[in-house]
Amino acid sequence: MAQIAPWIRGKLDRVGMILSALCLLHCVGTLVLVAGLGLGASFLLDPAIHKVGLALATVVAGVAIGLGALRHRRAAPFVVAMMGLTFMGGALAAGHGAHEAVLTIIGVTLVAGGHLLNLRHA
Repeated sequence: MAQIAPWIRGKLDRVGMILSALCLLHCVGTLVLVAGLGLGASFLLDPAIHKVGLALATVVAGVAIGLGALRHRRAAPFVVAMMGLTFMGGALAAGHGAHEAVLTIIGVTLVAGGHLLNLRHA
């Protein structure tokens, strides 16, 4: 089991970074498509996308960074990722618009940074 946990954590950190990048693309792409072209507002701005994304990010970060913290005993990846999840949660409360996009972009960047720190400390 000791050999499996680092492998799983490393894969989850990579998945978390990919999900963060996809979220970032979604935010920027939505702003461009909706504001610039007036396309896709009903689907791209659906609150369910953001709720599911935050739930998935919380689970992946919690497992990957939690396992990493237990292994390498460093707080930085955990603190950075939790700050990111806090920003993402704040974006849900902000409602649609520029505030939500800015909070989400900051949040996913921090979560990805937490995963990167976790991989570096492995």
